[in-house]
Amino acid sequence: MNAETRREGDARPEHCLRIEGEMTIYQAAELKPALTALLEQGDALEIDLSGVSEIDAAGVQLLVAAKKEALARRKELHLAAHSAAVVEAFELLDLGGFFGDPMMIGSGAEQENGRASART
Repeated sequence: MNAETRREGDARPEHCLRIEGEMTIYQAAELKPALTALLEQGDALEIDLSGVSEIDAAGVQLLVAAKKEALARRKELHLAAHSAAVVEAFELLDLGGFFGDPMMIGSGAEQENGRASART
């Protein structure tokens, strides 16, 4: 997981969080405080999902909770560069419309070899 702050004048959100590897129940406890902290720091957060190799129900729930928290705080939260695993999970659960972001598959290595997986 990598967090980055962008300078003013950049058209993209102020903060960006890139999630790499698995986004499962085992990582949810680690990711939640980082998401909460970044939502508190600025008015907008972008989550880059291109490096997510696997996502389960806990990972999806974490993203849903982050989106709800952002809406409650009147802040923007955008998901970007969805990995194949994330797209598969969102399609299975019909969540694309909930987040409102275009589901564009990122350029992570998991797409190259077609080995991404989504578990629910």
